[in-house]
Amino acid sequence: MAYLTEEKRAELKAELEKLSFRQAHGRLKRMDKGRLAFYRNAQYAGKWMTRWVLEGMGVVVTLVEANVWSEKEKANRIKNDYNLIDVIVEPTPDNRL
Repeated sequence: MAYLTEEKRAELKAELEKLSFRQAHGRLKRMDKGRLAFYRNAQYAGKWMTRWVLEGMGVVVTLVEANVWSEKEKANRIKNDYNLIDVIVEPTPDNRL
């Protein structure tokens, strides 16, 4: 499969930003025989990152999420909700397009 150009990477980013995390995760899983580099890795305080390396397309896609806590009806319970806040699409080192 051909590598993605800068315009195609911008289109992919715009497409993934419209989706929820689960939909974006599933879309990336079906796009290419890529590998999941890490899943919900906390590299920054309050942000969780999931990175896909799509070697056939020559891109690295990072999904950035933020955790939103909400109170539940039961005492001393907190519900964790993750919201997709950013998508980073970068070329791999061998992608010169």
